[in-house]
Amino acid sequence: MVIRKEEARDYEAVYSVVKRAFDSAQQADGNEQDLVNALRQGDAFIPELSLVAEVDGKIAGHILFTKAAVGEETVLALAPLSVLPEYQGQGIGTALIKEGHRIAREMGYGYSIVLGSERYYPRTGYLPAERFGIKPPFDVPSENFMAYRLRENLPKLSGMMQYAKEFGID
Repeated sequence: MVIRKEEARDYEAVYSVVKRAFDSAQQADGNEQDLVNALRQGDAFIPELSLVAEVDGKIAGHILFTKAAVGEETVLALAPLSVLPEYQGQGIGTALIKEGHRIAREMGYGYSIVLGSERYYPRTGYLPAERFGIKPPFDVPSENFMAYRLRENLPKLSGMMQYAKEFGID
């Protein structure tokens, strides 16, 4: 498996990966692939944090971290993480998360926030965001709104998460 930065030539394959990955997801609105396209065009997009996982030359997974905010602090929103159904359960998603965290840490980001499975994301170190003083901008069980501290000795945040406008969360 090779994890690398997404390139423009990957967009069509990534669109398909995201669509197929979320076709069978329990928590999905069916528009995740269009969200990725919209986020690429927005101010919150960070090209270095749009990664693909290739297996035998085929794109099998994709992860996207975009800029978000908690108060005055810039944080990252992890959304979406996509792995083709036939490749799920093989560690591709975890590898994408870890590589994204490594790059984000090098870039100076302090926190990554995700809305997702309380069974999956804690395996990669995510904890309920409320432990870090981060509140969701919508009603969601606390076990599904999680944060990961990318660097040690960061101050606790205090405030509501503000997603990029492309997420459509007011």
